[in-house]
Amino acid sequence: MIAALKGLVLEKNLNDVVIDVNGVGYRVGLSLLTLARMPENGQPVSLRIRTVVREDAFDLYGFMSRAEEELFLLLTSVSHVGPKLAINVLSGLEVDELQAAIAKGDVARLTKIHGVGKKTAERLVLELKEKVKLLAVDGQPSTPGKKPTKPASTSSDLVSALVNLGYKEAQAQQAAQLAEERAGADAPFELLFRESLKSLRG
Repeated sequence: MIAALKGLVLEKNLNDVVIDVNGVGYRVGLSLLTLARMPENGQPVSLRIRTVVREDAFDLYGFMSRAEEELFLLLTSVSHVGPKLAINVLSGLEVDELQAAIAKGDVARLTKIHGVGKKTAERLVLELKEKVKLLAVDGQPSTPGKKPTKPASTSSDLVSALVNLGYKEAQAQQAAQLAEERAGADAPFELLFRESLKSLRG
């Protein structure tokens, strides 16, 4: 199985990236938050990889940190949660915020993530509440009750993700500002990202 890839960014799309490794292009599924942090085309990148093999597919999913990869594995261990839904969940909140929401049983916050209904959120809490407390974040084991570190600016990540898709920075900034006005600055990244794309596409 492929466990890691190191190469050049060949192509960035809405939900994945193509990595050129010595002339071979690997298409890798990413969360929107990880996609926002991808370097420009032609730049080097290194990703942790999880390979998912099914009868009709051979899919690669990429992560920039061990914590994100471990949380992906925990999410996919939950009944009725496949890799695509897990990536979708990781797109909605930073790793430490998602970990905290599950640990606290914050179903309301989890249901704000696009595609996560109340039943799915309750299932995540029921099956992972204790497990996520042991998850390492940034190389350090989680301490119950410890406030997670403040994530990077959602606004700057949003602008970066839009620029990565080919929009000009001025357009991206305007769309990000409009999305925050519509959905609220504290809305999940994925919701803000989708609102931004709506305004850019008219």
